[in-house]
Amino acid sequence: MTTRLKNFTEKMRTKKLKIILGPTAVGKTDYSIEAALKYESPVISCDSRQIYKEMSIGTAVPDASQLAAVKHYFIHSHTVTELYTAGKYEIEALGLINRLFDEGHDTLVMAGGSGFYVDALVNGLDDFPAADQELRNELMARLKAEGVESLRLELKALDPESYATIDVANGQRVVRALEVCLMTGKPFSSFKTSAVKKRDFEIEKIGLTRPRDVLYDRINRRVINMIDDGLVDEVRSVMQYRDLAALQTVGYKEIFDWFDFLDGKVSTEGWGPTTPGDGPVTSLDRAIELIQRNTRRYAKRQLSYWGRDKEIKWLEI
Repeated sequence: MTTRLKNFTEKMRTKKLKIILGPTAVGKTDYSIEAALKYESPVISCDSRQIYKEMSIGTAVPDASQLAAVKHYFIHSHTVTELYTAGKYEIEALGLINRLFDEGHDTLVMAGGSGFYVDALVNGLDDFPAADQELRNELMARLKAEGVESLRLELKALDPESYATIDVANGQRVVRALEVCLMTGKPFSSFKTSAVKKRDFEIEKIGLTRPRDVLYDRINRRVINMIDDGLVDEVRSVMQYRDLAALQTVGYKEIFDWFDFLDGKVSTEGWGPTTPGDGPVTSLDRAIELIQRNTRRYAKRQLSYWGRDKEIKWLEI
């Protein structure tokens, strides 16, 4: 190693990226702003939905006063019509982080709840094939029409290893794995090398948590606040994009289903309390109930996902 490269490497390792993560509604936004002000840093978002400019209320984007308090990156930076991936995020976020370090920042603050984005930034992603938009749209249409079970069974036949390791309750994860299998003729798992890409700066992961009853109450109240703030109108404004991957999101899917009932596209005929599934969304109250439940389930999956990461320092707030 040359002296110049050694000096650069030592300098970069004095730089630190603090990643504030945790389940939805735990309080990451306020905590990250306090940390950013302390370290004179912007906030770099790692939320896979807050990047979309068409989605604000349902994704709990920081409000105007929070955005004014410190500079935020990757908030409303892309459009839902763009096929944005964790791989793209890795490239763009790393470029931004290195630029900010070069500009003189010693500590940077990142915050968000998208585990796959955090993993992409920290460890790097394997070299997966680029997404095929036409095939993706076809699989997303099947997901909507058939449900995730049909796609899960197809993935199990094509790639048992991925079926056993990915979150097969997550329709988008199943779609992506199946997409690679169908596009390449090879198992999705064959592209995974588990090779960790070393970063030139120090990374500290801080996980925020709250007692479960407190977190669930915050989730339930936040959903009500979203409705009061105009979530129904926001969902209506993106109806034309409902089949895109970005809109397969809790808070949007349930209201889309309610709209379908109002438009007469679904009925209650043949459905009863013992029928599998949630049934038609026949009212706004039912949509709210499902959003609250599905958000609580999402928070539980987030905590389970991060529970395997021994590098996270957990902090109850």
